[in-house]
Amino acid sequence: MNGHEITVRKADASDAELIADLSRTSFYQTFAKDNTEADMELFMNEQFTKEKLMKEVEEGDGIFLLAYQGEEALGYARMRVDNKLKEEGAIEVARIYALDKAIGKGVGKALMQTCLQIAADMHMKAVWLGVWEMNHRAIAFYEKWGFVKFGEHKFLLGTDLQTDCLMKKLL
Repeated sequence: MNGHEITVRKADASDAELIADLSRTSFYQTFAKDNTEADMELFMNEQFTKEKLMKEVEEGDGIFLLAYQGEEALGYARMRVDNKLKEEGAIEVARIYALDKAIGKGVGKALMQTCLQIAADMHMKAVWLGVWEMNHRAIAFYEKWGFVKFGEHKFLLGTDLQTDCLMKKLL
């Protein structure tokens, strides 16, 4: 990793395979150490397949952002207007992922700044997200950005029913 700054751009259907690969790699790097191999395999092969992830991008199911350092894609974010808080004028940051080697390099910061700017440009009242209760590093990151917990919901990873903290930031 050299000193190039992180740049973020909106992705389109032509980026579907890149986003699917980034998604699967970063998800595995982040969560494999805290979950069983069987549950990770089940999740990756059923709910988080390359084909499903590519279809989300190709069908325009949300706003996708890619973060680069130079020519290398290191992370991405997915925002969704069509979400369970839309009646409140809230947009969801459905995913914000960075590769292990990019953690602490400003990728998350650049993606979050862009997400918040998009939300402001869309005149949203709030931005919200879900984060696994055991992902303490991510929770600390979101708290630093002013997100506060407002609820929780269940998330099935393989056969393991987990709890996600729901966090929101008012704009």
